[in-house]
Amino acid sequence: MRAPMICWAFLLLALFGNACNGFYLPGSYMHTYSPGDVIFAKVNSLTSIETELPFSYYSLPYCQPKEGVKKSAENLGELLMGDQIDNSPYRFRMNVNESVYLCTTKPLSEHEVKLLKQRTHDLYQVNMILDNLPVMRYAKQNGIDIQWTGFPVGYTPQNSNDDYIINHLKFTVLVHEYEGSGVEIIGTGEEGLGVISEADKKKASGFEIVGFVVVPCSVKYDPDAMIKHQIYDNVSSVSCPLDLDKSQIIREQERISFTYEVEFVKSEIRWPSRWDAYLKMEGARVHWFSILNSLMVIFFLAGIVFVIFLRTVRRDLTRYEELDKEAQAQMNEELSGWKLVVGDVFREPDCSKLLCIMVGDGVQITGMAIVTIIFAAFGFMSPASRGMLLTGMILLYLFLGIVAGYVAVRMWRTIKGTSEGWRSVSWLVACFFPGIVFVILTILNFILWGSQSTGAIPISLYFVLLALWFCISVPLTLLGGFMGTRAEAIQYPVRTNQIPREIPARKLPSWVLVLGAGTLPFGTLFIELFFILSSIWLGRFYYVFGFLLIVLLLLVIVCAEVSVVLTYMHLCVEDWRWWWKAFFASGSVSIFVFLYSINYLVFDLQSLSGPVSAILYLGYSLIIAVAIMLSTGTIGFLTSFYFVHYLFSSVKID
Repeated sequence: MRAPMICWAFLLLALFGNACNGFYLPGSYMHTYSPGDVIFAKVNSLTSIETELPFSYYSLPYCQPKEGVKKSAENLGELLMGDQIDNSPYRFRMNVNESVYLCTTKPLSEHEVKLLKQRTHDLYQVNMILDNLPVMRYAKQNGIDIQWTGFPVGYTPQNSNDDYIINHLKFTVLVHEYEGSGVEIIGTGEEGLGVISEADKKKASGFEIVGFVVVPCSVKYDPDAMIKHQIYDNVSSVSCPLDLDKSQIIREQERISFTYEVEFVKSEIRWPSRWDAYLKMEGARVHWFSILNSLMVIFFLAGIVFVIFLRTVRRDLTRYEELDKEAQAQMNEELSGWKLVVGDVFREPDCSKLLCIMVGDGVQITGMAIVTIIFAAFGFMSPASRGMLLTGMILLYLFLGIVAGYVAVRMWRTIKGTSEGWRSVSWLVACFFPGIVFVILTILNFILWGSQSTGAIPISLYFVLLALWFCISVPLTLLGGFMGTRAEAIQYPVRTNQIPREIPARKLPSWVLVLGAGTLPFGTLFIELFFILSSIWLGRFYYVFGFLLIVLLLLVIVCAEVSVVLTYMHLCVEDWRWWWKAFFASGSVSIFVFLYSINYLVFDLQSLSGPVSAILYLGYSLIIAVAIMLSTGTIGFLTSFYFVHYLFSSVKID
């Protein structure tokens, strides 16, 4: 029955794909331009892998637009990431090759020189955007071609104490001639959802921008001659000088002239493929190795679980069920292993309210991660839509509060046997993880404010986040908690004794085993973790969400298996306090993630300079580690809970 349904599903998918006639989802709405159409570039915050502190483009003495600086509308994710997109004076006219004068600055003050030198030494990059494409430059390093987004503020030559500013830009804009037929494009970018219909296709004919490349130069001009020009006057084209005497030095009282050249080049790249150059997937074999490594761990653990279930547990239960009541009573006196803790296995754990709260938050985080990665894997969260990934994650987290409240309160009812106190559980679920994040972000924000970075969250955004928290997340969590009180409580299959059973002494403390168990989930995760950290801290695009989805599913399986195996091992040595151990058996992976983050900081982010940057890095890493602990711990705990429930529901002991 199932096979024909799957076949029909694939057939419908194939027919839908054929009907779409070039259906494309990621990216922003396509723009076509006629020859001579004016397009202005935008500028994002200055960024550096040395400091991780973004600054406004206009914090440096650059040329400003005629109409003044205007900020672009930014979504929640862009604001939290420290993006500040402004208009710029860089004007492009479609298919018009020209060399243009922008402006000449006033004599540089001591403060401006200090700032320019500091940004140059810290390797700050200018991030320019044209038609939603970041500017790209190519460079050679040790004989290898490397592509970068953005271009440097300036540079310091070897064996020199002087710094030179980039004041002349050679742009190459790749354009593709669009005939307006044979393709329908749906966009999910900053301009919103839109479809090019048949009626619009003739209007849409023109040129699409499919590439944006820059060659940065430092050129010394005569300021007295250049100041006679007006903005956008044509000037003679120049070559990038190799001689430092012909480059523009940064020093006091210097007047710097800014110019740029633009060349339009026809390209065979089509608009849907224009992001391919940015999203080139490097190290595909490494990703597959990561997945194969995870599969080996899973099969190893699955073998252990198989032995536990089918050989040990099933054998014991079958033997037990075959005995008559008299023999069962005699066997009860000779019981050993997990069967001895039948009267204590469901005894209320220590800090049961905290456990329910952490499980509720873990369900919320896990749901958010899975749904976000699925959407990203299907192309709904393109890097062309800046901040969309983070915005989507926040909104999903808010609305999944209803699930968190339901799970936490139902678990509370199961442990306590009553709904009393469900409101405080729901409130604490709504405030526990967001409260931790809020405290850490506030401390980091004071540091960013002190550094005058655009990465600092504005006060207005704080109020927006608090409004979202208390007007959406908290009410939904309380609603979920109320639904949890109305749901049927999970009934324990065995009664709990009044007097707790003594736990036999062991040579090694149980936390050693629990801590060691975290190495197995970490083994499935650490390779992909390297790529994610490189994306966050080295400014690289991460778009292999298909691999990430596979790794996430494998991580869920490993966490479940590890927790079940460890819970069974504890029960076999008559340790009935399995609740927290089941949680931290898989949740302890977060300790290894945090330690790996420190290792990455020391060995891979050696360029990161200053205590401020290190504190920011560790603060964000701590948030990620807490989220991973809650998520993986919840997966392990819920699997172990249902395992123990199933195990003892098969035993009839009075």
